[in-house]
Amino acid sequence: MTQTFQALVVDQTQDGEVQAEVRSLEAGSLPAGEVLIRVAYSSINYKDGLAARKDGNIVKAYPFVPGIDCSGTVVSSEDDRFSAGQAVLVTGYGLGVSQFGGFSEYARVPADWVVPLPDGLTLKEAMIYGTAGFTAALSLYRLEQNGVAPDQGKVLVTGATGGVGGAAIALLNKRGYHVVASSGKADAHDYLKALGAAEVISREEVYDGAESIRPLGKQLWQAAVDPVGGKPLASLLSQIAYNGSVAVSGLTAGTKLPTTVLPFILRGVSLLGIDSVFCPYDTRVAIWQRLGSDWKPERLERLVEREIGLADLPAALEDILAARSQGRTIVRLAD
Repeated sequence: MTQTFQALVVDQTQDGEVQAEVRSLEAGSLPAGEVLIRVAYSSINYKDGLAARKDGNIVKAYPFVPGIDCSGTVVSSEDDRFSAGQAVLVTGYGLGVSQFGGFSEYARVPADWVVPLPDGLTLKEAMIYGTAGFTAALSLYRLEQNGVAPDQGKVLVTGATGGVGGAAIALLNKRGYHVVASSGKADAHDYLKALGAAEVISREEVYDGAESIRPLGKQLWQAAVDPVGGKPLASLLSQIAYNGSVAVSGLTAGTKLPTTVLPFILRGVSLLGIDSVFCPYDTRVAIWQRLGSDWKPERLERLVEREIGLADLPAALEDILAARSQGRTIVRLAD
């Protein structure tokens, strides 16, 4: 590799503020790890936006390179499972959280974090999915483990214009589900239907903003993929049909869940926590294989809102926190 390379660096100023800028780094600044990767693509996820904020509670020490996923080619490996020139991807674990991440021309990571690029996917397509797409796929995987099936009823996707929501719509549609998308963006209906939503409803139809949430409502959905959390999730739980399931993976509406036990003990509803960070390696590889084969949407590129370079990242990170994004933003690090 070259002696210096470009990366997006988040650093703390003398007055205690946090700023993100593109800098040249020395090769020796990369952390320890058995596999050195020349990064081709990364993508923007909500956690990346938090990493660029002073109060984001992601970064523990500065300066830091964020980016919780990446794809690229192996430059060198101290682990026999990987060889120079091999196409690989990394999502989750400590990437972009405890260890320099994917917003960089090079990344060095532990070998146990590295997944061979599946047949059926390019490096770019892997990051069209990225962490958000993998989280959506893991949600689908867990729901089907819990008995959810296309012939059992409608599946709701909340936060539908976000990365997890959009990917969930596309994957569920590919699997033959009747998908209902919930979004607060009135102008997003055509986009969501192009991804595979059969119906689009407003987020107020899931949660109307009332302070008091009914513990049980009409049974509308056999299942849901929810990257939102908070009070909307509490309202959603009251609408799940008997023996239905909700896969929850996010907290954009908050961490508190003001619900009761009634959906669980009177309707047998299952609340499935989705953790894509420390997902077991064998499951991780198996899901990525599905994403490159029978789960792959016909038009995966429909998930992409834009493709940017390093210089565009600071503004794009602000956009995702302000909910100004619709679809995936992928970051090109190399041709």
